Amino acid sequence: MELLLIGLGCLFIFSGLIGSFIPVIPGPPFSFFGLLCLKFHSEIKEEITSEWLIVYGIIMLLISILDYALPIWGTKRFGGTKAGQRGSTFGLLLVVFLGVGIPILGILGVILAPFLGAVLGELIAGQSSNTALKSGFGSFLGFLSGTVLKLTYGFVMAFEFLKHCLRYWL
Repeated sequence: MELLLIGLGCLFIFSGLIGSFIPVIPGPPFSFFGLLCLKFHSEIKEEITSEWLIVYGIIMLLISILDYALPIWGTKRFGGTKAGQRGSTFGLLLVVFLGVGIPILGILGVILAPFLGAVLGELIAGQSSNTALKSGFGSFLGFLSGTVLKLTYGFVMAFEFLKHCLRYWL
């Protein structure tokens, strides 16, 4: 049973890291579940305190929320209007739903969709192309920030997972 928990944890950790880039895989929750698997391991469970799991869980929730909010905030920060914010959100949601059926659309789309959505939203609202491009750039920076947060969290969870597993095996 212990090897099954470690194997399942490895699968979750790996999926969490991949999910930092692919929109249809919830990276931070998968990484958290990987570490959570060790809480049920008979010899490792004492090393992983409930307090730390709560802290990591709260951080996971915050990062998951920020992942969707940062492109919108970036759009606003770079001078975008509500139309650009809506366009960024619509582009991101559209690619998440379409990305399930078309994997390449998910990878490329999650990078381009918030940018293009913000630009198109601004242009439809009658803004200049310069304002629209700045708004799209802000959305893109927000997306990159979210990706960095998810990836950092994934690596921290992977480090914690490996640290506890190595203590078990050594």
